Amino acid sequence: MKNINLTDHFLIAMPNMTDPFFAKTLTYICEHNEHGAVGLVINRPTELTLDKLFEQLGIPFADSLPLSRSVLFGGPVQIDSGFVLHQPVGEWKSTLAINHAVGLTSSVDILEAIANCDGPEQVLVTLGYSGWAPGQIEEELAQNAWLTVPASARIIFETSFEERLPAAMQLLGINFSNLSNQVGHA
Repeated sequence: MKNINLTDHFLIAMPNMTDPFFAKTLTYICEHNEHGAVGLVINRPTELTLDKLFEQLGIPFADSLPLSRSVLFGGPVQIDSGFVLHQPVGEWKSTLAINHAVGLTSSVDILEAIANCDGPEQVLVTLGYSGWAPGQIEEELAQNAWLTVPASARIIFETSFEERLPAAMQLLGINFSNLSNQVGHA
């Protein structure tokens, strides 16, 4: 499994995943290389909404902004830091271009733009991210902890939180409820 690159792929947690941070999650891999991997859980909303986040950060926001949008739990690393997955990529102070259309930004300028209705067309805001050491994802894949599939921006930005995991499974032609939580080899 050497030399795989899962950037711009989904990691689908298998039913036997017992890690409470990742059980029943869909994770979008933003970067995967010889240094490890970075991703965001994209189907676990928190109690925090955008308006409350902006209030906590002291960022004034426009009345027309859909503020009831949930902030997501992106993963157990740096849970006090915000990350914005967005399209288009744009030109923000600290952006990782994941592909030609999707970027990941961690600088406050994008949050200020979102608050003023000047942000990217599509956004997903998380607290925290998910990280893997070099070779760790490959090892977890070998242990049948995850399924992988190329990502879909439609699932990330247009599908409801609760439908994202089943929608990603459909990309593989699999119904999630048909998966067994038993691990083995044929």
